[in-house]
Amino acid sequence: MTKEVLLSGQSRDGLYVLSESSATSLPQAFSSTCLSTSADVWHRRLGHPSPHILHLLVKNKKVSCTSTQFNFHCPACPLGKSSRLTLKTTGHQTRAPLDLIFSDVWGPSPMLSSDGFHYFVIFVYAHTKFIWFYPLVARSDVFAIFHQFQALVELQFSLKIKSVQID
Repeated sequence: MTKEVLLSGQSRDGLYVLSESSATSLPQAFSSTCLSTSADVWHRRLGHPSPHILHLLVKNKKVSCTSTQFNFHCPACPLGKSSRLTLKTTGHQTRAPLDLIFSDVWGPSPMLSSDGFHYFVIFVYAHTKFIWFYPLVARSDVFAIFHQFQALVELQFSLKIKSVQID
């Protein structure tokens, strides 16, 4: 609210890294006027630091914590650390554009998107693995979306789709 600089530091690969030295140094960048909160809330607020760093912040009174339990489960951390798996070979050989398109529909989503979508459909061009993604309000919208997709790619490539493989 005061627009006062709380802490400055070096960025590494576009991120400001919390290290042991920043957790034990003098500036109180993580001080809060609000009541003490749980470790998992501080973990989310501070950009998911490791339990070791969070423990140092509490120990050095940089943040006030209602619990000393640092072994909570954070569903976002493993997702953020995962890497994309390579696509397996399908055994299909494509020799020309639009020889083969794969498609899959996902849903219903356990959470409604901000735009009101419950389902999602993807179309994957087998030759290049290029993906088109379409959100859907209802599963019954797939056929209409496929016609839109078909018109788009057939106009773009000036060719007809030869085959589509769906789940």
